[in-house]
Amino acid sequence: MGLMDQAKHAASSDKGEQATDKGIDKAEDVASDKTGGKFDDKIDKAGDAADTKIGD
Repeated sequence: MGLMDQAKHAASSDKGEQATDKGIDKAEDVASDKTGGKFDDKIDKAGDAADTKIGD
């Protein structure tokens, strides 16, 4: 099992899913703060796409 396979397996566990969700939410908050909330709809879509790719 390669490193990427191990990372995907860890991210797909319950604990890993919670950690990736927390990280994505934090990134969304930072991006929203930096843009003054002007692009919240696009930031939310990007966060959802990242969550789909990483975990879920």
